[in-house]
Amino acid sequence: MPSGFTRRYLIEFGGASALYAILLISSIVALKSISQTSALRVPLAVLPMVGGVLIVVAVVRQLGRIDELQRRTLLEAIAIAFAGTGVITFAYGFLQGVGFPQVSWLAVWPIMATLWAVGSFVSFRRYR
Repeated sequence: MPSGFTRRYLIEFGGASALYAILLISSIVALKSISQTSALRVPLAVLPMVGGVLIVVAVVRQLGRIDELQRRTLLEAIAIAFAGTGVITFAYGFLQGVGFPQVSWLAVWPIMATLWAVGSFVSFRRYR
């Protein structure tokens, strides 16, 4: 197991991720079965974010449990993800201005998660 990942963190993060997936699927199924004018559409649409918020809570809690070197590598990985996502999304935003197709906001998190994984690999490798 990579340095910085405790059993408690993996359980919290994994549980929150599983909850997100369950709520996402439930939300999609429910939205298909209710009227377009139903007031329930808005809360159902954002329901998966309960899991998303719990993922954030797990990450922040983990920051408080790890030592300084682990914190540094995790924050460096998050910084790489944050900056890289900003560069990619801004660049694509400018490309949309010259005719590239519109992309859903839902694409932002997969970009950030991928860059977080890349940043983690780079950072953990550097301080190994």
